Amino acid sequence: MIAAADIIKCVRDLPSLPAVVAELLATMEQEDIDTHVLAAKIALDQALTAKTLRLANSSFYGLQSKVTTIQQAISVLGFHSIRTLVTACSVTASFAPVKDVEFDFQAFWRHAIGSAVCARVLAPRCGVNPDTAFTAGLLHDLGTLVLCTRFPADYRRVLAYRREHDCVTSAAQLAVFGIDHAAVGSALTAHWKFPQSIQAAVAGHHLAEEAAAQLGARGRAAPTLTTVIYLANILAHALDMSGQEDDQVPPLSLEVWGALDLDDGAWAGAFAEAEQLYHDMCQTLTP
Repeated sequence: MIAAADIIKCVRDLPSLPAVVAELLATMEQEDIDTHVLAAKIALDQALTAKTLRLANSSFYGLQSKVTTIQQAISVLGFHSIRTLVTACSVTASFAPVKDVEFDFQAFWRHAIGSAVCARVLAPRCGVNPDTAFTAGLLHDLGTLVLCTRFPADYRRVLAYRREHDCVTSAAQLAVFGIDHAAVGSALTAHWKFPQSIQAAVAGHHLAEEAAAQLGARGRAAPTLTTVIYLANILAHALDMSGQEDDQVPPLSLEVWGALDLDDGAWAGAFAEAEQLYHDMCQTLTP
């Protein structure tokens, strides 16, 4: 078995995100931001700019007129939304599909985008920032890409273990590697210098007890980002936002579900909104 410490070291050896994205992530902690300077830096990367503008003009945002520059997009959508889109485009470009690896990269990204969209839809209903939720949802399973692209032979054993034992992916990863994608992904988000709240959400997105612990004493919801990503991951699986036939829906904490205090109509509205937005995002973000 590969030592968990060696896997984490592998994460630290991965390339950093582009410099402009690192600057954008640093602004999550800043108050005074010169958006003109950052827009000019984003525009220097033509591929990143084109992808970001395509997303900005999609029905995801429903703009009445087309935006043609990053600065114009910032003016119309706001800096936080454009930062989220630029980060998303860069992250999805960071892991190219690897040949001779028994792994469905398309299904992986469809689920990641589905989780991001579900997180964005749930966030306002939970008092959480929707842009941060979208980013965390997109990142939550990235540890799996580290494991399958850096240790392909061992990852074939993960897939075989999952088929043999009919278990969820994280359980198979623990059996083979001694560490799962949540821990690896959290290390990756730390390496890329994402905020602590996103690191924690990635680390805890399978932990029902942590999600439940963040609820109010009388059953009223006081969810944090981790709770939102925990729910978004389950909803993306339940709504079949990967297209995999053997996709298993992780167990849901009824305590977390009930404490959000959303009626059937609210949940139905959230599902419909997520599915509508999902298709737009997949068209542009899927590598």
